Amino acid sequence: MTARGLRSGLLALGLGAGLAGPGAAGWGQAPPAPAAVTIERVSLPPIPLREARSLLETEPDGWTDVQPKADLAGWVRGPWPATVTLGPQQWSVDPATGHLVCDGKGGHEWLRLDRPTADAAFHVEWRFSPVEGADKYNSGVLARAAPDLSAWHQAQVGLKGGFLFGVTPVEGVSKRLAQEPAAARVRTAAGEWNAYELVARGRRLTLWVNGAVTSEIAVDVPLGHFGLEAEGWRIEFRNLKLKVLD
Repeated sequence: MTARGLRSGLLALGLGAGLAGPGAAGWGQAPPAPAAVTIERVSLPPIPLREARSLLETEPDGWTDVQPKADLAGWVRGPWPATVTLGPQQWSVDPATGHLVCDGKGGHEWLRLDRPTADAAFHVEWRFSPVEGADKYNSGVLARAAPDLSAWHQAQVGLKGGFLFGVTPVEGVSKRLAQEPAAARVRTAAGEWNAYELVARGRRLTLWVNGAVTSEIAVDVPLGHFGLEAEGWRIEFRNLKLKVLD
């Protein structure tokens, strides 16, 4: 997707409103501040769906297991937005399964790999803990994100997720962009496992979901962090793997 393609897709778009979960209130609230600079919103058309095997399947060599241990070494918490105070610890490792668990009770934040990467792939498997009556679960997987969140690119995690959005520079100007998924590939029952792969290669960021590429955007940020978002819902992550690409 070229910068010209981004400009041609300019539309008003609202994202994320009303999706905060039951544990999100009370933490990560910014104090009153002057009005922020308005960031132009850009809506990108969906790409054609591409059925494909994951990179983990087709290139099984060269992956590093980054599933955290109990001390979360190699991972760093960060508030969202970056200017607020972190809430209580909400990340832990289940000793029975080894899964990374976010309990959703510490407010809006993200947990990032401590080392930035350029061209790389991040494989993630996730599932929400079901909440009776809920239909708006929310989390995310991030790529080429800055520690201060001046630029970030996220694969939406939710029962209607499977698309890329974020804040990224377009010809030197930060814009908030989003792309509708090519098709609904996320399993629609909380408690079911889903597999994502984010592949950042050159200017291209690609999202693979459960057997198909569903979203792909141009990104003019050459380096950044992979990470996971906490946004008020209990969610588990397993089989976290990183592959640095040549």
